[in-house]
Amino acid sequence: MAAHPIDYRYGSLEMREVWEEERRLGYYLKVEAALTNALARMGKIPKEAASEISLKADSKTVTLSRVREIEAETRHDVMAMVKALTEQCGDAGKFVHLTATSYDIVDTAQALQLGESLSLISQKSRKLLKTLLALSEKHKNLVMAGRTHGQHALPITLGFKFANYADKLGQDIANAEWDRDNLVVGKFSGAVGTYSAQKLLGISGTKLEGAVMAELGLKPASISTQVVGREGVARIVSDVAILASTLEQIAAEIRNLQRTEIAEVGEPFGKSQVGSSTMAQKRNPVDCENVCGNARVVRGCVAPALENIALEHERDLTNSAAERSILPTVFLLTDEMLERMERVLSGLAVFPERMERNLQLTHGAIMAEAVITELVKKGMGRQEAHEIMRLASHEAMAKETPLKDVLLSNAKVKAKFSSREIDALLDYRSYTGAAGEKVGEIAGKWNEFLKRGE
Repeated sequence: MAAHPIDYRYGSLEMREVWEEERRLGYYLKVEAALTNALARMGKIPKEAASEISLKADSKTVTLSRVREIEAETRHDVMAMVKALTEQCGDAGKFVHLTATSYDIVDTAQALQLGESLSLISQKSRKLLKTLLALSEKHKNLVMAGRTHGQHALPITLGFKFANYADKLGQDIANAEWDRDNLVVGKFSGAVGTYSAQKLLGISGTKLEGAVMAELGLKPASISTQVVGREGVARIVSDVAILASTLEQIAAEIRNLQRTEIAEVGEPFGKSQVGSSTMAQKRNPVDCENVCGNARVVRGCVAPALENIALEHERDLTNSAAERSILPTVFLLTDEMLERMERVLSGLAVFPERMERNLQLTHGAIMAEAVITELVKKGMGRQEAHEIMRLASHEAMAKETPLKDVLLSNAKVKAKFSSREIDALLDYRSYTGAAGEKVGEIAGKWNEFLKRGE
């Protein structure tokens, strides 16, 4: 019976399959088969034996239940797998696991899992990036209030906001793909990494290692002890956690903009969807809240990944239990977050009329910077202009009166501007700077990146 939400609630079927126990066993067996094939090609075991081992090295023949039975006796999961495979292979079984140590199998199998997981993350992130870029271009001229410290700051466009997120997500994808291509490595260097058993057998350990990795589509570690160094795993976990944090940033912004008092965007809400069991009016941003919650868990996996780097001597077993938990957690939850954010952004509700209303909440004070700049252009000192606008803006908001009226009551301002000029200065539609150009720049940059990956 499932006990953890990952088993029944989070992560796609394809990502769960990468990390399920039977699939893990299948990876182990695949590595064992690659080893015997390489040994056969190097003339160290009969080709017939390698063929028999490869034929039997699958999780349908070497069953998970049988491996568990043996593990209950041996208390060693890899040795249990080795024994279970050996008993299926008849006389060829005597060559199973020859020259290998457990973590030659475990680390190489884990590399296969990491590679597949990063590819899935890349695929889904690229889809989300396309959605973000489309939103940024669609809304590049839709003016809304930019906010800092939770306060109205200057006008911005919704497209510029999405372009900012797209640029971050694009870099996250590039990092994850670099990790997949450079940090996902296997090993076949033996018990302490010196290739001693291979040398005793009369073969080059590095050539055997290279042959095994070539069959599996992996790169060999440049050097290893009994394990591959954990720096690469830590970097992978950290980069995926950064990607998860980018998703959280987008989700948190949508949650805030969906607040009743703001109501500028909103998650898609199904016809029969229920927001609350008692408050029937609620339209809760549940997907975005889920993304934010799961991002915390993903980030929590970074610390143990970093602590796994400092193993004792040529290795100890402290990384093993941690990685069994954190790696599926990181990938399954990030996979879930990507799917939820794609659902949210592809169906995002946008309310321009509410953006327009909110822009008017400060009675024109959102345009204070524009007035300051124009006053300086007309000869006033910058600090004096700032003080005039500070007082005028606070008065307009406190009295809920148009900033224009307050400015026209100030002799120094009135001496510089006509009523029509003040109207032009307070037009927030004309004060989005290079937002549109920046959207185009970011869209061009990452659309080109997406094309290169097709």
